[in-house]
Amino acid sequence: MLVFSHRLPPQTAGPPGITLSLTAEERTRSRYRYTTTDGILVLLRLPRGTVLRNGDLLGGEMESLLQIAALPEPVLTVTANTPLELLRVAYHLGNRHVPLEIAPTYLRLTKDPVLSQMLYSLGVEVTAGVLPFQPEAGAYGHQN
Repeated sequence: MLVFSHRLPPQTAGPPGITLSLTAEERTRSRYRYTTTDGILVLLRLPRGTVLRNGDLLGGEMESLLQIAALPEPVLTVTANTPLELLRVAYHLGNRHVPLEIAPTYLRLTKDPVLSQMLYSLGVEVTAGVLPFQPEAGAYGHQN
């Protein structure tokens, strides 16, 4: 089993030897055991509170580099006719403490039928898909 214990700077030399694809929820687990698609057993032993992002490189006691990839998952992408409509949607989703990916022209959240109905009632366009999901870390989130 390969153990990875710390995040490396993006400019770390050498190609990553291993890629681990994780959902947004899985990227919040700082201590967990996974098996890669290549069958390699990997243990993450990161500082508590670490939230991994797509493209992060991890290192450990060995010379191996592990790259994190955002695994596509079922999501809803919300677009609106005006920035104010999109801001209103962000407000309502924030009131429900929904993990949310925020971009200039869209909001993205994990697929949920109840929230989908609420979004339709707000008059915005909602598109279901299977895409990588990178929610905001939150007001108290931080990069380790």
